[in-house]
Amino acid sequence: MTENTTTSFHPLLTRHADAETCVDPSSTMRLLGEAGDADGGFTSYRSTFAEGAVGAPAHFHTRATELFFVLDGALRVLVGEEVTVLRKGDFLAVPPHTAHAFAAAPGHAADVLFVFDRAMDRFAYLRLLGRVMRGEADPKEIAESAERFDNHYVESVVWRAALDAS
Repeated sequence: MTENTTTSFHPLLTRHADAETCVDPSSTMRLLGEAGDADGGFTSYRSTFAEGAVGAPAHFHTRATELFFVLDGALRVLVGEEVTVLRKGDFLAVPPHTAHAFAAAPGHAADVLFVFDRAMDRFAYLRLLGRVMRGEADPKEIAESAERFDNHYVESVVWRAALDAS
């Protein structure tokens, strides 16, 4: 039995040589694909973090599930109130409304595939982050874009303590 389903996007192929690359002081991001909309679709990118790279501060998404797959190295992550290290081959799914953060694990670089189960112009958000980190845009733009990009920053004592300990 075949069930007909409707998708909000067409098949998408991005060749390695054609993927846009964004570089900021903490990582190199290769923007792989974004299709559909906030009701369906996806966003996917690959980030390579140098040893000691900070990554993302504590935040949550209200609509999107964020998926992590560690291709190489080690990534320290906060999920809720727990800090753990993901290593090569590890997979993590963070559901909406769950605080999380990530950084290269102490003494390690990390190569990570990220996928969001919604397309919300996240590539524009990643470009904005790069501009802010390079001093080309005002950090207030990130706070002002929280709803547009479904990226809501929070304070995490647990994450701060983990970063301070290293």
